Amino acid sequence: MPTSLPSSPSPADLFRHGLDLLLHGDMEGWTALFAEDAVAEFPFAPEGYPRRLDGRAALAAYLRGLGDHIAYDAFPYVEIHETGEPGTIVVEMRAEGRVLATGGPFAMAYVVIVTVGDGLIVRYRDYWNPLALPASLTAAVHD
Repeated sequence: MPTSLPSSPSPADLFRHGLDLLLHGDMEGWTALFAEDAVAEFPFAPEGYPRRLDGRAALAAYLRGLGDHIAYDAFPYVEIHETGEPGTIVVEMRAEGRVLATGGPFAMAYVVIVTVGDGLIVRYRDYWNPLALPASLTAAVHD
């Protein structure tokens, strides 16, 4: 069961709660942390993957199948840096899990810049490394 949020969560609290939702496979809960008009950007996304998603609905559609392909088992490294910009944090983290189609390992390092307004994520810039994407996941997603 995911942990609950404090009544006035900080951006770091909101993000940590989001990671807990992902560990429990709750993609709907994760996307509910985003504002209706949130922007999600993936500057290093490879061909075939979106570089920008406008709105919670677009993000939800993009993530809808993720739970069919990846099971997150742990976020063994999460370091959250406060910035001079109110509501903005920089997160360095590593995810570990399994590619469900093959049972093979999934491991990915991320640097994410998150901006929160009115208690929801309004901008999410995810600098993940497409070169680290397991071939088994790429094949499963594109089949």
